[in-house]
Amino acid sequence: MQPLTSYTCKLTDEQASALEAALRARNWKPRTVPYARFAFESDKTNIVFYESGKLVVQGKGTQEFIEFVLEPEILKQARLGYETVLNPDLLLPRIGVDESGKGDFFGPLCIAGVYVNESVVKAWKDSGIRDSKNISSDKKISELAEKIRKTPGCVTNVVMVGNEAYNRLYAKMKSVNAILAWGHARVIENLMGQRHQMNPAPVKAISDQFAAKKDVVAKALMALGREIELVQRHKAEEDLAVAAASILARDGFVKGLAKLGKEFNVELPKGASSAVDEAAKKFVAEQGADNLSKIAKVHFRTALRAQGLPEPPRTEWRKR
Repeated sequence: MQPLTSYTCKLTDEQASALEAALRARNWKPRTVPYARFAFESDKTNIVFYESGKLVVQGKGTQEFIEFVLEPEILKQARLGYETVLNPDLLLPRIGVDESGKGDFFGPLCIAGVYVNESVVKAWKDSGIRDSKNISSDKKISELAEKIRKTPGCVTNVVMVGNEAYNRLYAKMKSVNAILAWGHARVIENLMGQRHQMNPAPVKAISDQFAAKKDVVAKALMALGREIELVQRHKAEEDLAVAAASILARDGFVKGLAKLGKEFNVELPKGASSAVDEAAKKFVAEQGADNLSKIAKVHFRTALRAQGLPEPPRTEWRKR
């Protein structure tokens, strides 16, 4: 098994102060890193403690540092290699659901679901499977997606909502959250339809809480989906099943976007930015406003700007 070269965890203020003192005592070299409370480096390890409370350890000396400094001196407990002992829920058979593309003007909305069990969780140890937002390389996303799909015991499902279908759904539902709820429910239903391939049966389905009210997805669940406990929580991508789903969803979005670009012979940037605005204006000028709904989510204000149409005034959001 390859030694660990990257590790993250949360530290309390007291633990962070103790770690900084321990690194200074060992004459580690201080570094300057944006948004970091402190950062140090040795010849084979980089350590950054961010203002958010997150500690990131990277480099060839990661495993040695965790086992001989971080765990015994700072955390006061042995975690590395014992995660599933400390938290048995990590091995529970479950479904994770996540989506990609909702904030991108161009390209489809992709929702994915992944079933994992104990053997799958153990097979993915040190595989690098994590929230897709923390993976910048499309090539790495593709490689991990392939690994997920080929892992024995893992069951997956992906629902790709193309732009024309997305725009029809938005016209009908008038809400991105309603589309997401439908998509998440559809994926859970599809996976529950494959439960004969799951051993043991999943005990719950986990997804990110993207709406203020948790019952948005629950109400959208279909017959099979109602047979399983639905857990919605913020930062659900910290769960391995949801992280794997986020990778499949991102892989589907990236490939769907590339396919559209090839079909219309245009460069379609990700996200929503000034570069996206320029690409949208160029597309409308060259291929017409009628074709915009085939490659983009037309409820975005970007669509109005691309066509030279006035934007409605922005409404200030207030918590009720």
